[in-house]
Order: sequence, then C-alpha cells, then structure tokens
Amino acid sequence: MFELSLLCPEDKVETLCDALDALDALSVSVEDADAQTDAEQALFGEPGMPPPKEGWQRSRVLALFGTEPDARDASRLLELQDFFGGCKLLGIAPVADQDWVRLTQSQFVPVSITPEFWIVPTWHEPPAQARQIIRLDPGLAFGTGTHPTTRMCLRWIARHGTQGQRVLDYGCGSGILAIGAARFGAAQIDAVDIDPAAVQSTLDNAKANDVELNAGLPDKAHGQYQTVLANILATPLKVLAPLLCAHVAPGGSLVLAGILERQAGELTAAYAPHGRLEVSDTEDGWVLMTAQF
Repeated sequence: MFELSLLCPEDKVETLCDALDALDALSVSVEDADAQTDAEQALFGEPGMPPPKEGWQRSRVLALFGTEPDARDASRLLELQDFFGGCKLLGIAPVADQDWVRLTQSQFVPVSITPEFWIVPTWHEPPAQARQIIRLDPGLAFGTGTHPTTRMCLRWIARHGTQGQRVLDYGCGSGILAIGAARFGAAQIDAVDIDPAAVQSTLDNAKANDVELNAGLPDKAHGQYQTVLANILATPLKVLAPLLCAHVAPGGSLVLAGILERQAGELTAAYAPHGRLEVSDTEDGWVLMTAQF
C-alpha cells in the first residue's frame, strides 16, 4: 500500500476527504499538522458526539491506496481542481506490510475490574487471580471494559451484587454490563438498545459467555427491575429520566454512567423529581451516579 500525504487548511478538509473517497482511497484520515509542537491545537467534543470542527487550521490528510500509480493519479487529479488552492502535496510513501490482526489484538489485553474480576479477550489466557471473567473481543458495539464508564459500572455490580435480581441494561452496546450482572447472580436480564447491531452483538457475546438473557429494542424493557443500568451519555440520560426511574422497583438501584464530572449537577437536577441521584465513583474525569428507590 502507498500513503498519499496532503496539507490543507481547515475549510478544505471535508471537500478534500470527499474527493479522496471518490478517487477510491482505501482509507482517509486527518491529523493536526502541528501536532507535538507549540502550535498544536485541541480538537474535541463530548465523547460519542461529533467534533466541533472538521479539522485543524493546518490539517494533514492521509489517504491509503493499493498501488503507487493509484496514489500518483489521485494526487495529479486533485492538483487540477479549483478547490485544491491552498493545499499542498507533501509526498507519497510506501506503507510497510503489517499483520493487522496481530497488531489490533496486541492493543487489547485483559482488563482488571477488581483483583478477582477481569475482562479477557479470547486470544488471552485469564490471569491466575481471576475468579470471575467475561470473554469479550472488540467489535462494532461500545463496551470492551477499557473505558472508565464501563469499568465503573462493572465495579458497582461486583461490589453490590445482583444475586436473584431482575436486571435491565438500557443501551446495552456489547452487552458487557448485562453479562456482568449474570456473572454476579442475576436471575433475569433484559438488555435493550436502539441499534440492532448492538442487540446482535449482545446476543453473540452472551452466547460466547454461556449467559442467558433477553435482548432487543427498547420496547423489550417492561415492568420493574431491582437494578437498572444505563451507560449512555448525559444528554440522553436526562431525557430518559422518567422512563428509567419508572423501571426501578421499590428498594431497587439506578446506576448511570457516561457522565462527565462537570455534568453531575445537570443529572442531579434532571432526576430530582424522581429520586436522589449521587456520585458514587469517579475515574479519569467521568462519574458514576446512583440512586436508591
């Protein structure tokens, strides 16, 4: 493969990326051309939401092509376009062959939730101290155990247990929280998500972990549960406040994640008409909020 490298201003990033897609680039990525210098810029949005801008003031656009002639043809065609004004060809270089499967796997190692509870990819042996494990590989749906919000939810499950409970995992993603609830004794588990791919991922991961649960779209959730888990984001959690609280049985627990520390006050206010929401765990700028009913 060959990498075509281009320099362009922020207002040309989207147009240039679209053009590269039309020229059959295998992949297109955008980097800060001033990264690792004093001119480096932060470009971020709320996790799970699109960034506020398409690129940086000086963006490096990288496109992969299968052959060198393909990359050179693409560069020549781009240089002839009116929109290429202000852009610059930085070069074309071969990309060394990689064992991409092995490289990807090397980035995912067993994750400790507690000293005895671990998330373990299928290509790793469980650590000797692991007494409870979830087998989970990276996939299309959110939730591999590496994100602080997932770890905090699983820690809560491990500390409080779900023995004999009816549990709801709302916004289940990969199904990791539902499987965690099963590992700690849940008697019945409903896992729901608006994304059919997440529902299928949950079913596949449950089967791989020998866990029985019900998975489906949100209308699959019905009645009340002793534990309701929702690891989403602050904005949808605020909208869902009446619905989620209605699903919590008397004496039950509501466990919410996907919340930044600065958003805790907003969530407390949104849930105040239904219950008293409190911060019960923090990690890397994220909080876990819970309420007892």
